[in-house]
Amino acid sequence: MYRHLFGVHLRSIVNSSCKLKVVEHGRRNLGGELGFRRSITTSIVSNAGDVFLGHGTTRSIQNQIVHALLLGERGRASNLLLDLVHANSSLTPHDFVDILKYCARSPDPLFAMETWSILEEKQIGMNNFLCLLMTQALCEGGYLAEAYNLINFIGEKHDTGPSLAVYNCFLRACSKMHDIILANKCLDLMERSVAGKNEDTYLQLLKLAVGQQNLSAVHEIWKSYIKCYSPHVLSLQKFILSLTTLRDLRSAFQLLQYMVALAIRGNTFFARECLSSSRLDIPIPSNAEVGLQSFDLKEIYVQSTLLKPYTKSGYTQLSTIFNTRNKEVESVGRVGLDKIESVSVMKVLKTSFKNVIYACAQSQNSGLAKLLMMQIQNLGLQPSSRIYDGFVRAVISNRHICLKKRINEGLEVLKVMQLRNLKPCNSTLATLSTLCCKVSKLDLAEALLDQISNYQDPRPYNAFLSKCNTLDQPDRAVRMWAKMKILKIQPVIETYSLLFLLFGNVNAPYERGSKLSWIDSAKRINAIEMDMARNGVQHNDISIKCLLKVIALEGMVEELKLYLQKIDDILLRNNCYVGTSIYNTVLQGLIESNEIQLAIEIFKNMKSSGVSLDAATYTIMIDCCCRIRSYRSASGLVSLMLRDGIYPETVTYTALIKLLLVEEKFDEALNLLAQGISEGIQPDVVLYNTFLKKACKWGRIDVIEFIVEELHRKKIKPDELTCMYVYTAYVQRRFPNTGMEALKVLCVRMICEKYGDFPRARKQFEDIILAEDEEEEEGEEAESRILKLFGGPKEGIIAPLLNLRWCAIAGSPISWSPNETQWATRLSTNYDRVKKIVW
Repeated sequence: MYRHLFGVHLRSIVNSSCKLKVVEHGRRNLGGELGFRRSITTSIVSNAGDVFLGHGTTRSIQNQIVHALLLGERGRASNLLLDLVHANSSLTPHDFVDILKYCARSPDPLFAMETWSILEEKQIGMNNFLCLLMTQALCEGGYLAEAYNLINFIGEKHDTGPSLAVYNCFLRACSKMHDIILANKCLDLMERSVAGKNEDTYLQLLKLAVGQQNLSAVHEIWKSYIKCYSPHVLSLQKFILSLTTLRDLRSAFQLLQYMVALAIRGNTFFARECLSSSRLDIPIPSNAEVGLQSFDLKEIYVQSTLLKPYTKSGYTQLSTIFNTRNKEVESVGRVGLDKIESVSVMKVLKTSFKNVIYACAQSQNSGLAKLLMMQIQNLGLQPSSRIYDGFVRAVISNRHICLKKRINEGLEVLKVMQLRNLKPCNSTLATLSTLCCKVSKLDLAEALLDQISNYQDPRPYNAFLSKCNTLDQPDRAVRMWAKMKILKIQPVIETYSLLFLLFGNVNAPYERGSKLSWIDSAKRINAIEMDMARNGVQHNDISIKCLLKVIALEGMVEELKLYLQKIDDILLRNNCYVGTSIYNTVLQGLIESNEIQLAIEIFKNMKSSGVSLDAATYTIMIDCCCRIRSYRSASGLVSLMLRDGIYPETVTYTALIKLLLVEEKFDEALNLLAQGISEGIQPDVVLYNTFLKKACKWGRIDVIEFIVEELHRKKIKPDELTCMYVYTAYVQRRFPNTGMEALKVLCVRMICEKYGDFPRARKQFEDIILAEDEEEEEGEEAESRILKLFGGPKEGIIAPLLNLRWCAIAGSPISWSPNETQWATRLSTNYDRVKKIVW
């Protein structure tokens, strides 16, 4: 696995290097060599050089060189460097420490290389500390290749290679720059020089693995790490963060419980030196293979793998184990935690809990997040605002619960935070506000946005503006836009696209535009474009589509022509392509505003100028032919489609059938439907509802019954419009009892299609449908219960349940076997006979 990621066998390096080092130290003078081999991290660079004090003259010249570099006088610094060399013929590496310390701190890789060249020219040996400073200066300055050459040169020139701290410094830079090639070369050097590894090395390898998104490598690094070291809270924090970054929730949860167990036992080994230790890399036997004795994960894991928390049984088992262990924590654990003197341990614990809870949100695992919050409280930790932010995200991520219920759970968390005097994170409020917009709770969404401070992300505000556009509430949008201006939130192109849709139209969709409204609309569009220019936001294809759409809907033909003339320059200037979808938007807007002649003219220009047309373009123009009732023109468009190699889609057939039905040509429309099915189109309920709507208008019961049976044979679920058209047709022909029977059959079929386990849900449906209305003070009405129980993702079942309840109140019994009713049997019997006649 390591060879797959880094190009070397790190596991073999760990084992072999540790053994060889013990042998080496047995042969050599430990007092002399350990200073060269000892691990020194960059975190102590600023203090380590204090032990290397040169003579008074050289020290003074070093200070002058550093001062010149600080003033930007590089020529003077170079001259002083030459003076330093000539001032003393017996210079040692110690006489260059202050210079290279400055180069590492600044960083100044160029002057560091200049210093290195003089060291080589004067044959002044370089010790490990100078090598570390040089490496840090080059790496921090972005000269990774030169740093590698330095390390390689030192290893080849001297009997012993650079210290482990030098290799760690270089690996840290490789992980920062995501340079896996040089990292592999460095690992090869470490293997050849038998450099070994310390904890810092493992953590740098861990960063490289995370940068490569290689989860298996992270697991291998963990296995090698615990063979040499007993994990402590800081190293566990790094591994947990890596696992959550790579979305391995199970392993992260396991290590988190390991960390909790260490904290309870007081065996945290928490010190700032633990990751920058100068200890030799000799394997230390671990006290336990997994390290969890007081928190036995064998009850939760099967072969070290977490039970799937997405299953009900997995949640039940986890809850049982947590409840049992939390009782132990209450009696023993808190005492253990109270004995921890370092507040930093508690901080690390909270940070790791936060990371795992955020991973729960990414995995949509709200159940495990709730268990972790329970554990945090039982451990006596105080959840931070960031932990609550992750918890809210996890709670609202459960897509198996209706959106309204998820929002309510998130709001309950905000109440808990308020009781604990914790200010919610801006991201928490923004997330909840966005969800409130989805369910049209704009008052609540606006109240949440009002609590946000110093938050520059425009996305929650864009969500609010988008919902205002959907609900046609421009007044709310004006207030929110004013708040964005006050808060100095930088708008993006999506914001301006919504502003065009919200304010570009004055009278639409209530009435056609007039010259006065055109003037007002033009002023608004101009003001929005001026604001775009002030904020440096350029048009793209989305904003242009929105702009052209509102101009077309307003009926501003001249302005539309003007924009169409300069649209190429606008988009090309912003590196955008004038796509077919933009022209389709223009055509659609013109047709909706009854500018038929201009739409036809633009279509002809598109065709003559070589604009690539698609099925949507032809479908829009076929719909245009429907408005002028010209089936001949529509047939010509179909011929052009086929000539361009574009085959009609379901929406195309729907438009053609709609055109035939306008002229009451049901037979031709049914024949066209049969032709489309034979050519492989997949009819949908919208297509069949087109037949039902016109058949209802003209009283064609025979067509309605044929289409209903066709829906049933094709296993296409009816919708609310299907039920309405069928029932209305029977009632208009004075067959109310048949209409009620048809309504019941269609509604039951809707429910059966919605629920695969319908027999299990049948009892609940019967209780709701047949429930007696209760007094207001005693309980809620059955209709309110239906709306409450089946909102959100199940809202498609509300209409059939309400219809069935209405039928039950009217005294018509409900049959849960719709295909066995007299009406359904008659339709099935007549279907084949009618099909032969029609098709």
